[in-house]
Amino acid sequence: MFAYYLKLALRSLRRHPVLTALMVLSIAVGIGAAMTTLTVMHLLSGDPLPGRSQHIFYPQVDALSTDRARRQPPDMLDYTSAMDLWRAQRADRQALVNDSRIKLQAPDTGHPSLMTTMLSTHADFFPMFAVPFAFGGAWTAEDDERHARVAVISADLNEKLFGGDNSVGRTLRIRDAEVRIVGVLAPWRPSPQFHTLAGGNFSQGDTASFYDTPEDVMVPFQTGLEINDGHFAQFTCNALPATPGSLQNTDCVWLQLWVELDSNAKVADYRRFVTDYAAQQKALGRMPFPENARLLSLMEWLDYNRVVPRDVRLQSWLALAFLLVCLFNTVGLLLAKFMRRGGEIGVRRALGASRRSIFAQCLTEAGLTGVIGGAFGLLLTLLGLWAVRRQPVEYADLIHLDMPMFVATFALALATSGIAGLFPALRASRIAPAMQLKTL
Repeated sequence: MFAYYLKLALRSLRRHPVLTALMVLSIAVGIGAAMTTLTVMHLLSGDPLPGRSQHIFYPQVDALSTDRARRQPPDMLDYTSAMDLWRAQRADRQALVNDSRIKLQAPDTGHPSLMTTMLSTHADFFPMFAVPFAFGGAWTAEDDERHARVAVISADLNEKLFGGDNSVGRTLRIRDAEVRIVGVLAPWRPSPQFHTLAGGNFSQGDTASFYDTPEDVMVPFQTGLEINDGHFAQFTCNALPATPGSLQNTDCVWLQLWVELDSNAKVADYRRFVTDYAAQQKALGRMPFPENARLLSLMEWLDYNRVVPRDVRLQSWLALAFLLVCLFNTVGLLLAKFMRRGGEIGVRRALGASRRSIFAQCLTEAGLTGVIGGAFGLLLTLLGLWAVRRQPVEYADLIHLDMPMFVATFALALATSGIAGLFPALRASRIAPAMQLKTL
């Protein structure tokens, strides 16, 4: 029976080419606009560590001195708190992180000096975040302890300095220190850069920078502090440090700590540990607001920072509103088309066709229109994503149409056309055969 309805729908679409074209265009434009923005939203709001994010957590405490109570703790940790939590060794894996700008040179390449970014962290960083390697590997925990002058570099920096060859064992000069390369990353692009993300809740929606490329150089945490001492960007300070950039013993927050906990019991235990630590520091007079201590999961941290840029969210709502306008337009066109065929429908009803069969036939025609509109909408979506990739934004190169959104394009087209066809099909099925036959 469906094949018969489909045959009638094809015949009807060919019989009214102008009206068909208008309906297909309305659906295609609406689907193209909606799926372009929804695809961008989908890619920017996805899980950056699928299968692992549920085990990754971000502890926070409030150590900044102030006379006014705060509802939320600072997004980063002060040096004392960060080192206390890290030295406790209460997690399966843990890593402090800090990023900074550096001047870099590869002495034996003849390449001019360049400015880039450096991440100071611990050996656990790489297995905790499943960072892939092309050559070599990460440094060891022993390298962390002895402040080894070693480094891991990005695939982009390796391509720029060494032509993509295996550069393990080569030397880099960072400021006035030499470090030995022990590993080269395979292409790695977390989206967003969750490991250094902070301040998004106060950025007024300007969060595109969270999707920039990761750091080019990674070194052991204490090594990074020694090499770049006095040149760290301050995040939040209640008072300027005596030595600019020297933040170890100041009332400043500038470090982040990530921990991996592989069971709910360990999560509950670590949360109690953070709470107890804040209460202890309150008793010592160092933390004025111990109630602000908390432990957020990776996805909770991203949600708190509102990582999706405000303009992307706004565009998504506008595109959905535009799709709704297209939906109402399609409803009007389908209603006009079905009512124009009132005589034909009256004859079919007089010959014994049930209201249900008329309704099904009209709904099949609406669905077929949606499929065709979805195909053209897919083309418009691809065109829209191409246009986004040409925009001067940090996340431009991340934009593509993946399989879930490919399927969603046709699902949305079918749903839109189906909803649009409900009322016109219902009206058509209720046409009284006697009244229509009188007009023939």
